[in-house]
Amino acid sequence: MSSTPLPLVPQPNRAERLDQPDFVLSAETVINASGAFTATAEFLAERLATCTNWNLPFNAPTAKSRIEFKESPALPPEGYGLNVTTDVITLSASTAAGAFHGMQTLLQLFPPAVYDCQPRPDLPWTAPCVVIEDAPRFGWRGVMVDSSRYFQPVAALKKFIDVLSQHKINVFHWHIVDDQGWRLEIKKYPKLTAIGSKRTGSPRGHGANNLGHDNKPIEGYYTQDEVRDLVAYAAARHVNILPEIEMPGHAQAAIAAYPEYGLLAEAKPVSCNWGIHDTLFNVKPETFAFLEDVLTEVVTLFHFTYLHIGGDEAIKPQWEKDEAVQAHIKEHGLKDEHELQSWFIRQAETILKKHGRKLVGWDEILEGGLAPSATVMSWRGLEGAIESAKHGNDAIMCPNPFVYFDHYQSETLSTEPLGIGGNSPLAKVHGYEPIPAELSAEQAKHIIGVQGQLWTEYIPTPSRLEFMAFPRVCALAEIAWCPAERPDFAHFLTRLKTHLRRLDVQDVRYRAPLEYIQA
Repeated sequence: MSSTPLPLVPQPNRAERLDQPDFVLSAETVINASGAFTATAEFLAERLATCTNWNLPFNAPTAKSRIEFKESPALPPEGYGLNVTTDVITLSASTAAGAFHGMQTLLQLFPPAVYDCQPRPDLPWTAPCVVIEDAPRFGWRGVMVDSSRYFQPVAALKKFIDVLSQHKINVFHWHIVDDQGWRLEIKKYPKLTAIGSKRTGSPRGHGANNLGHDNKPIEGYYTQDEVRDLVAYAAARHVNILPEIEMPGHAQAAIAAYPEYGLLAEAKPVSCNWGIHDTLFNVKPETFAFLEDVLTEVVTLFHFTYLHIGGDEAIKPQWEKDEAVQAHIKEHGLKDEHELQSWFIRQAETILKKHGRKLVGWDEILEGGLAPSATVMSWRGLEGAIESAKHGNDAIMCPNPFVYFDHYQSETLSTEPLGIGGNSPLAKVHGYEPIPAELSAEQAKHIIGVQGQLWTEYIPTPSRLEFMAFPRVCALAEIAWCPAERPDFAHFLTRLKTHLRRLDVQDVRYRAPLEYIQA
């Protein structure tokens, strides 16, 4: 029996090789499934048909060679059991999500060519005999993609979601509005995309060097039909899409389209610069009517329980100088502009509650008082999550620099493409532990997940997005899925050698970690 680790990413909780001849997939192998597992079985059949040209028959319970989906109510909601013997593969789960995750593990047992887009019936389609018992550590396993700075085509996002689902990532956080572009069609407010989705250029080189603009127009937005299609596509892969609609800051593109919701006599245009901007929404009733209209359309498109309202980097000079805002602070008995931001976030929370949604925000929403049911994304370190958990609110660990994938991947900047700064190499990502040591066991239950971030100021193309994401997302998957006592980095690298071949087959661009492993 081989002692070499099974090349699975993320590593299952328990995986044991059996001393039996391999399972051999053939054109006569039958897939047996019913009820809630039918869609996953069909997904598996389609993938196997694509790479082998075999349309496997369904539901012949006594077939010698077969893959069986079995309901097992005792398993955790996203957990699964996988038993591969010489003739029969049994995949057990209590939910469709668990069955899907188990199916993804099963695909990794076959040769990497299982992900090919062309049929390869001549290859030996074998899988080792194993017993696997598996379930995730965290319920929230996320990756954020910023489509505001640079627009990615829907096809590129579908490919990205496909690969995320292979890693058992279950949240795609979609940052679709910001100072540099509003990318979501809102029927009631067409100027959000007619004006807000277009800017005249972007910084040349790193923004800190002040090299001017490239004068290359950037535009594009997602129609509501495209969003519905993408949401359904992700849902079929058990990935929730979390939309982010920024407020009260990062609002320059929105206010360029509708200046009456801002604070200046003449609104600034959609920004061509990176960094923090001072454009904020005003606090007039008409502005909250606008935001409620926008959020009402958003929740009809996205079905996830959560909705992200940003809340970050809302610097306050415009509020400090505006007489109407200062009068509003006094009228509501607020201490200062920080308490006004908290008041603003609570208005958003009230709107979302009407639609049965939960509010998520970056850790700045803690300033001035935390909205009662808000979930905090802790990005400026650990402190936001610690404060949130001690307050009794849920938190998601997103700290810079451990899981910021827009950072460089080595200290040798001359060999890396231009990045925003910082250094988050693969080993640093893999070594990250999400639960802060300062929390008690009870408080730690409020840490519901971990998430990687891909801000795109310096990621202008889908190809570059993949390069910055992988293989760091592979390491993130280990953090999010595996128990705290997960295998070490060397063990991960051993498995990664084969896993990179899976990415190759799918034309996924990645940064080859040659400083750790040989190709």
